[in-house]
Amino acid sequence: MDLGQTVSRENTEIPGINLSASFKIKNVQEASPKSLDLMKILYLLQDPLTTNLTGRHLFVLRKVLKRNKFGFHLRELADIARIIDICAEKVIERPKYASFLCEVLKISRIPFLKEKVSDDLIYAQDAINFLSCLGRLMKIPNPDIQEQVVEMVQSFFSSEAFKILPEDSQTVSPVYRLQLVERSDLPKLLVESVAALQNQPFIKLQLMETLQLLCSSSDLNCRSMLDAGAAQIVCLHMNGGDPPGRVLSSSSEILWTLLDSSGRDDAVAQLCSLDCVVSLKEAFSSVLALTSQGFDLQLRNYLLVFTSLIAENPNCPLVESLFAKQLLGYITLPELEISSAQKLTHSKEDLKMKKLLLNLLILLSRNVDAVQLFREELVMVSLLRFVNPPEKQPPSPQRAILSQQEELQLQALETLVSIAPVMLQDYMSCKGNTQLLLLLDWCCDARDRRKQQMQRCIRVLRAVTSLGEQSVNHDLSDQGAIHQLLGIIIQLEADCDEGDVVTIEMMSNIQLILSALCETDMHRKELFGSEGVEMVVHFLKKGAKNFYSGLGYNKLLISTIDCVWSCVIGCCITENEFLWKDGTGLLLDLLRSSPRCVHSIILSILLDLCNNPNTRPLVLGWRDADGLTAPGVLLQLWREEEEELGVLRDKNGGIVDPEKPLLTRFQDEICNLTFPANAPSAAVLETMENLRGKIYLLLSNLGFQDLPGLSVGDHVTLGIVRRYLDFKVCEVWNEIRKELSLDGVKPITSDEKALHSISKTLTEAAQSVMVEQSRVLEEQKQQEIQEEMRVYTEMKSHRTQQELAAKSWEKLVARTSNYNILKEEKAQRKKHLKSKLRPREAVDDRRQKHFITHILAVKKTGEPGPAGVDVSLARTVI
Repeated sequence: MDLGQTVSRENTEIPGINLSASFKIKNVQEASPKSLDLMKILYLLQDPLTTNLTGRHLFVLRKVLKRNKFGFHLRELADIARIIDICAEKVIERPKYASFLCEVLKISRIPFLKEKVSDDLIYAQDAINFLSCLGRLMKIPNPDIQEQVVEMVQSFFSSEAFKILPEDSQTVSPVYRLQLVERSDLPKLLVESVAALQNQPFIKLQLMETLQLLCSSSDLNCRSMLDAGAAQIVCLHMNGGDPPGRVLSSSSEILWTLLDSSGRDDAVAQLCSLDCVVSLKEAFSSVLALTSQGFDLQLRNYLLVFTSLIAENPNCPLVESLFAKQLLGYITLPELEISSAQKLTHSKEDLKMKKLLLNLLILLSRNVDAVQLFREELVMVSLLRFVNPPEKQPPSPQRAILSQQEELQLQALETLVSIAPVMLQDYMSCKGNTQLLLLLDWCCDARDRRKQQMQRCIRVLRAVTSLGEQSVNHDLSDQGAIHQLLGIIIQLEADCDEGDVVTIEMMSNIQLILSALCETDMHRKELFGSEGVEMVVHFLKKGAKNFYSGLGYNKLLISTIDCVWSCVIGCCITENEFLWKDGTGLLLDLLRSSPRCVHSIILSILLDLCNNPNTRPLVLGWRDADGLTAPGVLLQLWREEEEELGVLRDKNGGIVDPEKPLLTRFQDEICNLTFPANAPSAAVLETMENLRGKIYLLLSNLGFQDLPGLSVGDHVTLGIVRRYLDFKVCEVWNEIRKELSLDGVKPITSDEKALHSISKTLTEAAQSVMVEQSRVLEEQKQQEIQEEMRVYTEMKSHRTQQELAAKSWEKLVARTSNYNILKEEKAQRKKHLKSKLRPREAVDDRRQKHFITHILAVKKTGEPGPAGVDVSLARTVI
């Protein structure tokens, strides 16, 4: 029964069977005669009366071998394993049993036999134990037995087919057999036997090749081998007196596979011992002594990879073993003669070696002892020598060499990113800033071909300037780095595509370098000047639309904001230039559209800008696309921040609990905890972690009166913001009072009264704010009612006008269509005229003209009721 079609690193587990085959035999009604023969043999071998009958034993055992010459049956493996264990104990004193064990190992190369399909699962555990039993034979100091064990395991990976089979039997699949090996102790036992074969180079070589097959076939085998310490054991025995390099080659392949498996961390930990590092050093020296130019060079690079993985552990003994000193020599003296027949050349393998050595410097830079060794070996001089740009274009035959030099130059620059900050004094003494600035000029001449060099050069400058060492920053400034970097970033922006990740990273790093240079020096801020202000304004105008694009625009935006804060703020010249270019408006636009994570730094910049008297009118005069003002934006941010913090507020944004006007969810959860005396309390810590403190200070600079464009909700929030500092001070005192109570400290009477008074003050202040908020909301309600009345009055006036016009039209139609109605109307008019005593002229004038009254406008005078409505009328002659 096949358990799979191919050998993989992860295979389905074979169910374990607790019952051995011999126990099952005792419980069947008709036992097999062959099984009973094995029971008799076991009795013969173990019985005290027959235990010394060696000749009889060998005779019976030869029969067993003859009967199983085509392979062992799965159902008999448990009893055969017991026979093997007994013979293994006897072979030490009686070597005649060795021939039987060798023959058993030869037969074990043949796949196991099964009579039923279900035998694979039923006897799986017996088969696993049988293989473990064979592995234990490696402990017998007999070369023939050890060689047969190794050849037996190698046969598992052979494709040889066995066509002669007993009747009613079939062999198990090769995949099944390999899965049995994975779950047995065979890989562990083979690893543990390596040390015993130190004086048997041929068998040792075979064993190493066998271990190579095992670990490359399955990750489970790698895990089993590592549990036995395979990485350490193989490393310690890789330098045996074998045919040149064969054991070393197999050992390297084993280590490579183990390090590439899921147990990489365990493998590295095993290789970090001093003995293993010394063994690697010896192996590296022996490989360099070989004259081969092919595989031996690749093997040398394998050893360097192993060394690099070991160097990732900061406690590795590379320095103590003097291996690091030996390797540094190949960096500082690249043309060093390694042996009489070999030098470092321009071959691909030698190029890989140089790059691996440079990468090793990065890993060793975390070790303080290694850094001291770098100084002694003049590593910084060698790295900066790689950085020097070529003076001229070489002829065509040498361009391949130039390509290798550029690769090494890139790797050296990448190494300097890690080495220069820990060797700053050596970096400065070698004029590192000068060489990097010259390299930048060289890159700008043909930027498309040398963008990678420029990228890494800028990374190095950022690494050394970020330390804040004034000597480094002063040296860069004196060499005109600020003007040079501004020119480079402007060129990069002009040629940058939207998806150019490398260029975006370079622009971001340049801005960070400028921030580090100008942050603490007023003169450098003046050098930043209008050109720098124009640069940051240009990047601010881009906004935050690509913040989450994953291309680095988020870093570019943050570095731009940081550049404004470090290079512009604090210098009157640059501040006024920034304000004149509408920098304040751009920051407010960014505050409105950017993610929450950058709001804090934008508010800090605006707060510092408010020290400039020209800032306040610009902030108050700003409007966004929706007409929202700066105070409105700040108050909206306050409400969003409080919602995020879980502060209790009603539906209108007002205070709910006057005793907790500012309390956040976090403060409420830890209200019953005490803090050390040197640690800030929750109320103080809360001010440093959210935006409310900065919004309060910013609105304080703008003033709380006559702020434009505020809604009723804004006025409600403004009442809380205005009293923020008072609430916070009282909140801190309340925390002190609670902590005293939790610690069991009772204040004296006067202190108790003071604490009670402070708490009462907080409650009264909160209540006064609540009253003010209620008044604002009530005024708003009254205004809404008055506005509703005005609209209703206007509607009523329009309705009355429409009714009068309709009635007048009906009368006109009636008079026109009915002569009697016209006469009646005329009689009523005459009667009405006679009843009034008026001058004759007026009477004659009325007889000639008739009018209709119209409502022209309705004005509100402010008085309650109908008296508050002033209606303007007009007459039209009919």
